[in-house]
Amino acid sequence: MDGTPFVKQVEPGVYRHTSGKEYEVLFTGRHSETLEECVVYKALYGESKDGLGPYWIRPVGMFLEKVDVHGSKVARFTRVSVSTALE
Repeated sequence: MDGTPFVKQVEPGVYRHTSGKEYEVLFTGRHSETLEECVVYKALYGESKDGLGPYWIRPVGMFLEKVDVHGSKVARFTRVSVSTALE
């Protein structure tokens, strides 16, 4: 790793996606090849019907960006509570 500090911080906790589904952010890390900051999070809504599993990784910039929902720009994910899973 090049020693570059994380620029954007995503705190562990429960976040609600614009779809209304909730996810728990577990931690952030870096992509091994590009060093891009990423968020590792887990779906809290049960088993996925597509068989992809509950764990997801998304670049921090995408996790924090605002998206268009019914003509308004809103946060893709909104923190709704503090995490207790890793404490």
